[in-house]
Amino acid sequence: MSGAQPSRRTVIAAGGVVALTAGCSKYGDEGAEPEQPKSQPPTAASPSKSGGKNGKKQPPPKGEELAKTSDIPVGGGKIFKDKKVVVTQPEKGDFKAFSAVCTHAGCTVSEVTDGTINCPCHGSKYRVTDASVAGGPAPRPLPPENITVTGNSITLG
Repeated sequence: MSGAQPSRRTVIAAGGVVALTAGCSKYGDEGAEPEQPKSQPPTAASPSKSGGKNGKKQPPPKGEELAKTSDIPVGGGKIFKDKKVVVTQPEKGDFKAFSAVCTHAGCTVSEVTDGTINCPCHGSKYRVTDASVAGGPAPRPLPPENITVTGNSITLG
């Protein structure tokens, strides 16, 4: 063995020092709250608010008024872009709500005309009656949303 290389005992001792310092890097923090990794979703103890830290759009609170029934035309509808919801009235007094996010590429639909809900990105069209695909590249209908109609008020949830 040459004198320039460390002995086996030196290598083992050095490894033990590295392990000890790595294991004790938080020494003295016994009373502190453990840090949660940033990639974990918020826990029940720390609920996120609408548009929370993770950047995902949270659904609006239940019971929030979207519109008056008189705001929704018969045979048409109205898009609420900030809520990502479209409300339609296929027949007088029959109100329906669907997601306003196109099932093709995730664009927000832009208009309701001639009995269809239309996406500006690639031309997908959905029927106001049930949000089924009427044309374009959309692979499936718009998902339904829950609304409640009380008197002249339409509320989400």
